[in-house]
Amino acid sequence: MCQHQPPCPAADSADRESARLVAHHPEQGWSLLCNGVVLFEDTGELLPDGRCIAPQRTRGATRAMTTP
Repeated sequence: MCQHQPPCPAADSADRESARLVAHHPEQGWSLLCNGVVLFEDTGELLPDGRCIAPQRTRGATRAMTTP
C-alpha cells in the first residue's frame, strides 16, 4: 500500500501510528494513515483487516477528565 521511501510501518507493526497521514478529518474525529490504519481522536484504531484496537488512555488522563 505505501509508496514512500523508506516505507511506512505496516499496519500490524508496533509503530504503525508513525505512518504518514493520507486523510485528516478532525471535525469527524478520525485520520487515515497510508498503511490503511484509521486513527480516532480517542486513541482507538481500526486496522485494515477489520480488527479494532481499544483506546489507550493513561490513568492520569482519565482521572484528569473526570475530576471537576
